[in-house]
Amino acid sequence: MVNLMGLDRAACIDDLRSIAKRRIPRFAFDLVDGGAESERNMRRNSAAFEEVELTPRYMVDVSDIDTRVTLFGQRFDVPFGMAPIGMLNAFWPGADLTLARLCAQRNMPYIASSAASTTLEQLAEAAEGNGWFQLYVSSDSNVTEGLIARAEAADYKVMLVTADVPAAGKRDRDIRNQLAVPFRITPQVLAGLIANPRWSLETLRHGKPNIANYADLLQSATSYADVQKTLITPGFTWDDLKRLRDRWKGPLLVKGILHAADAVKCAELGCDGIVVSNHGGRQVAFGPPTIEALPPIAKAVGGRIKIILDSGIRRGADILRAKALEADFALSGRALAYGVGAGGAPGAHRAMEILHLELVRALGQLGVAAYDDVGPSALTSPL
Repeated sequence: MVNLMGLDRAACIDDLRSIAKRRIPRFAFDLVDGGAESERNMRRNSAAFEEVELTPRYMVDVSDIDTRVTLFGQRFDVPFGMAPIGMLNAFWPGADLTLARLCAQRNMPYIASSAASTTLEQLAEAAEGNGWFQLYVSSDSNVTEGLIARAEAADYKVMLVTADVPAAGKRDRDIRNQLAVPFRITPQVLAGLIANPRWSLETLRHGKPNIANYADLLQSATSYADVQKTLITPGFTWDDLKRLRDRWKGPLLVKGILHAADAVKCAELGCDGIVVSNHGGRQVAFGPPTIEALPPIAKAVGGRIKIILDSGIRRGADILRAKALEADFALSGRALAYGVGAGGAPGAHRAMEILHLELVRALGQLGVAAYDDVGPSALTSPL
């Protein structure tokens, strides 16, 4: 049984990560916790937020803090959502549906990965209108079209096209763990199963995790690298994006933008927004932290499209830092995953609560009563 008192004592997202690490076999924990190669890019994502200073203003009435935001015609209670994570049920059994349901309850977006362990249809139902769909463009156009058609039928309103995986990242932890999809029982895996009986029993109850939306295509896959070859194509170009823009009738965002010129091109092609993201440092081993990439992108775009910041958010104040640098919204993947790994639904709820309460506290300390009113003037050193 989940130690709810232990969750209550979790003061921050890092505390939830520590709890999750104790409850999950290493090969499964590393699947989400790990990054590309030396993991320098992953570490810098979070560390770079602390270099963005905000200056508090006082004698302001902050007795009623408003964290609501309107995005693509929908009003959300908080300015952050759940970033897409593939194979998350391997991290904690049932994590996909747990997080989708909690996002619906807390009125925040849940982004369903096309590489999820749960079908798009199930996730759309669980998210109750708060579901967005993230697409990996496959090397097989029929696979891509099939996913888009299913997303339309499931009534997803917003689609994110992931552009930042032209080649699969080299994740050293997965290589050391000999990660395979589906999991193979090696002596190392067996030791992890024995050492983490709760995870093992929950996995038996929920079934062996796999990538549900590609189930028929992945029967012959023997490694996560093989899976990624099915999910992505190195030949994805601006012409392909234009065709997707014409194909998808709702709001379309491009996820994985780090260069101002690419952001401008997205706007010119009629995209509704971009996600400034480096895939949480999971795919590319070099490049800038997303919070450092944000300012030139925001300047180049000039408000023509929505900007969402992803990768590295661990504190509520990080969301305000992104807003001060002119992001409209934020996504967090690992932070909420650590919560569900630490304690299932109660743990995920605790992660969402921590980020929201920190956000409210930071707004009060900043002297701004509403998230929508945060802007560049909050920066200690304005751009």
